[in-house]
Amino acid sequence: MGWFKRLKDGIITSTKDKKEAPDGLWYKCKECKEATTMKELKENFHKCPKCNHHVRIGSHDYFDIIFDDNKFKELFGDLVSEDFLQFTDLKPYSERLIAAKEKTSLTDAITVGEGKVDGRTLVIAAMDFSFIGGSMGSVVGEKISLAIDHCMLIKAPLMIISKSGGARMMESAFSLMQMAKTSAKLSQLAKAGIPYFSFMTDPTTGGVTASFAMLGDINFAEPKALIGFAGPRVIKETIKKDLPEGFQTSEFLLEHGFLDFIVDREGLKAKVSDLISFFKN
Repeated sequence: MGWFKRLKDGIITSTKDKKEAPDGLWYKCKECKEATTMKELKENFHKCPKCNHHVRIGSHDYFDIIFDDNKFKELFGDLVSEDFLQFTDLKPYSERLIAAKEKTSLTDAITVGEGKVDGRTLVIAAMDFSFIGGSMGSVVGEKISLAIDHCMLIKAPLMIISKSGGARMMESAFSLMQMAKTSAKLSQLAKAGIPYFSFMTDPTTGGVTASFAMLGDINFAEPKALIGFAGPRVIKETIKKDLPEGFQTSEFLLEHGFLDFIVDREGLKAKVSDLISFFKN
């Protein structure tokens, strides 16, 4: 049997004219790993058409879903965080703020919008995880407080959409103070007889869960959202026990009485409209 020696390199194919798929055209689901077009995903309320996994979306996406004709008026958009503690970890907080604003085109981790839902006024304060992990700083607390004052003034219900990693450590005690501040303001809203709907999405954790996220007249969530205070790894290491299956998912919380119901994003606007009608009557 003879031996053969390759005298030339393998066939080389020119790739300079190959048409690559443009960035942002396809989405690969983190849950089922199936690919779908971004167009299909958006038309399906940013849910995977294959497994119904709810992809994380931002405040303006929720406004588009909930408000009539995608119309709303942004409130308190001029409020911005400052590095008043001159805080530095791997880099200065002031630089993190600049980078977050450039990356997201947002001023902070929450946006407040006023619009109509089936013709009735609703104020929504929606968090954005893309802005420093949706962390709760002084501006987040102040925007929620001002939104509550506005709701009491115009006699309109408030909805907060939580999506947060917790308190913003770069603002230290000033961030933790927002837990007490928002809770106190929500008690004023309750005394005024104005409903507050708390909608929890993936993830809702830390000081946000420990304050305004769990104080709604109605507490509800998206399917399979992570909701809790400390992370499951920290809890497991603390109590030295394995955690129940599905621990800290919205389904687990519903089963144990922490949520009133879970709503698919496709039915979110209809459910919010029903809540407004129920409390108005």
